[in-house]
Amino acid sequence: MRTAVVRVDVDPSTQLGPAQLTDGMTTLSTLVDELGVDMVAADLAALPPGRRQVEILLAGDDPDELKRTAVNLCARAFGVFGAEPSAGVLTYVSRGTDDDAQGVLAGLGLSGEIDRIAGNDGWDVITVTLRRADLERVPESRVHTALEASLNCEVIIVVA
Repeated sequence: MRTAVVRVDVDPSTQLGPAQLTDGMTTLSTLVDELGVDMVAADLAALPPGRRQVEILLAGDDPDELKRTAVNLCARAFGVFGAEPSAGVLTYVSRGTDDDAQGVLAGLGLSGEIDRIAGNDGWDVITVTLRRADLERVPESRVHTALEASLNCEVIIVVA
């Protein structure tokens, strides 16, 4: 399962004061601990209005569900002060796993077979088998670059 970093603007209206932002972060920290998920520590009160975003790390593959979960957590933490959090950018943490490779392919609207072997110099080599029809929609170079960037290893694409 992939880990998403969901960014949430907890104060889009820029009306929360420093004490409210600090109290909201304390509540949010408790809520994410209860769920067993992580959050990137941030001093929201020190950030300029318009940049008061938290980053919550959630496991899952459904971006809409991940955003809903993060926004709901923030609404519970900051909503008591009148804030209506809104979802921002969602990205994924890559640990170089086969799940990460499948996630990259899914993000490009592709599916493929992943084979991993240890290279002679200790680095993994990933062979990805894709259908020719899929590569007519998405250029092979784009797939190759996305996989190498995400996995940080050598990628070989085989067309079937």
